[in-house]
Amino acid sequence: MAQMRFSNQKVIVTGAGEGIGYEVARQFCAEGADVLLNDILPERANAAAERISAETGARCSALPGDVAEVDFVRGLVDAAVNTFGRLDVCVCNAGLTSWGDFFNYTPADFERVMSVNLRGTYFLAQAAARQFCERGGGGRIVLMSSVTGHQAVPYLSAYGMTKAALEMLARNLVLELSPHGITINCVAPGAVITPRNLKDDQNYEATWSALTPVGQAIQVEDIANAVLFLAAPESGKITGQAIVVDGGWTCTSPIPDMEYGKEYQN
Repeated sequence: MAQMRFSNQKVIVTGAGEGIGYEVARQFCAEGADVLLNDILPERANAAAERISAETGARCSALPGDVAEVDFVRGLVDAAVNTFGRLDVCVCNAGLTSWGDFFNYTPADFERVMSVNLRGTYFLAQAAARQFCERGGGGRIVLMSSVTGHQAVPYLSAYGMTKAALEMLARNLVLELSPHGITINCVAPGAVITPRNLKDDQNYEATWSALTPVGQAIQVEDIANAVLFLAAPESGKITGQAIVVDGGWTCTSPIPDMEYGKEYQN
């Protein structure tokens, strides 16, 4: 039997109670890793970890909390080391989508999306990198960007700004992390079928499938596949990059008549 790619690897995945993060955590466990799964909601985090452990037979532990809090993300890394003995991969997936008309966007909304998407990711990556260095170097960091960091979408100015910033962060940190054998990359999803998106628009899958050149909206498995590729040993020479997984949408970029954006339209 072939050895699984992530046997004995120890992984953190944030925002993993459902959707993309859940599938990322599930795939890591299915490939032999132990995973510390984070979600802001305790019930969702605990239930997700239990389901993944039951399905894969791997060790998946939950640590709920808000990644916008710097003390929490630092504690998340400490908890992974205390639980598993080490940390090898950190997937900074947690993020907040924040819709809003630029002319009326509030400071409170701005601070919240920045604190989750940027501050939380920045300091989690910092804490993980410090831990990698403490154990002698080497490690993988994967950040979750978005096609909105490449292409303008109405009413997502603040959100899109955070995603573009994460890709610049990855490029910049190549300078400081490469000497320690640490790679850092981004995955930029397109329109993904997740519970959150289906809640916003029950026709989400049909709408985006029609607008995507490959004829299908993106599934969470597609994003998880890219994350695990970047975290795998054979990707050690890939760093500072952003893999766009959107079925070709950014090549054409049609915008649907989004029901959940109508409240901002004149």
